[in-house]
Amino acid sequence: MSFFKKLKDRMFRSSDKLGEGLDALIAAPDQTAAAPEKSGLLARLIPSAEAPRRVMDDAMLESLEEVLIAADMGVQTATRLAANIAEGRFGKRISTAELRSALADEITRIMTPVAKPLPLYPQKPQVVLVVGVNGSGKTTTIGKLASQFKAAGKSVVIAAGDTFRAAAVEQLQVWGSRAGVPVLTAPEGSDPASLAFDAFTRARAEGADLLLIDTAGRLQNRQDLMEELSKIVRVIRKVDPAAPHNTLLVLDATTGQNALNQVEIFRKIADVSGLVMTKLDGTAKGGVLVALADKFGLPIHAIGLGEQIEDLSPFDPADFARALVGQID
Repeated sequence: MSFFKKLKDRMFRSSDKLGEGLDALIAAPDQTAAAPEKSGLLARLIPSAEAPRRVMDDAMLESLEEVLIAADMGVQTATRLAANIAEGRFGKRISTAELRSALADEITRIMTPVAKPLPLYPQKPQVVLVVGVNGSGKTTTIGKLASQFKAAGKSVVIAAGDTFRAAAVEQLQVWGSRAGVPVLTAPEGSDPASLAFDAFTRARAEGADLLLIDTAGRLQNRQDLMEELSKIVRVIRKVDPAAPHNTLLVLDATTGQNALNQVEIFRKIADVSGLVMTKLDGTAKGGVLVALADKFGLPIHAIGLGEQIEDLSPFDPADFARALVGQID
């Protein structure tokens, strides 16, 4: 299944919501000019086959901004997108298909600079610290990454740094067993920084290519947990001052605009280097990814569309944009 088809099939809530909004926008009564109408018998016998069109005026642009905000793109991004679409089109009649195409082009333009795969370095082991709030999909994302890297011929070690949740450790162990990747654990309630240090030391001794470190779900209003995350970073830098080489923030698409707040917090605490967005198959808030790209410009390495290993896919901006606006392949 192609990435675009998978996006279309699974991002139905986001694309349906945005697509319906665009359809309703064009179908709304034109406030400035009416289309030429057939009259009398001719109008009844030969109904128009043309797609509905509407003049792009101030009222339409205001409505377009509202549609984009409802799709969770945020006020600033929605305003910028509407203004860019209006350029060269203001005062002209536009159809839904043309509006979808223009919007997809603008979203692609915003997203293209941030669509980057997770960089791989010659440093061994390359330390990838994975952070995010409870329920964002960190553990599953780590398992999928480990499986995919192992399948690509890389040696991988996982450190189960969420030492306070037995379920998270067990989930990682299942993924590790499935992928043939060792999962290093510590007794429940142990110091996560100590486990991270031990895992780094072992991964280096064994010549592993990648060390993936899971962390507990950090609530952004819990300063004690944030301090714990800072401690993990300080400790592993005693082994390698350049570590972690990647810090991935896993975001749950269903949280919508709250994802922006999470990025703000985690950038300050953990020097986030890239994003993974999960659960795009279960939300009408996929537009938040556009707002994230527009505001922060952080690399988006992958997006999650389900629970299977192949459902963590590299981010393709053009396919994402077309699926989000409901374009037909």
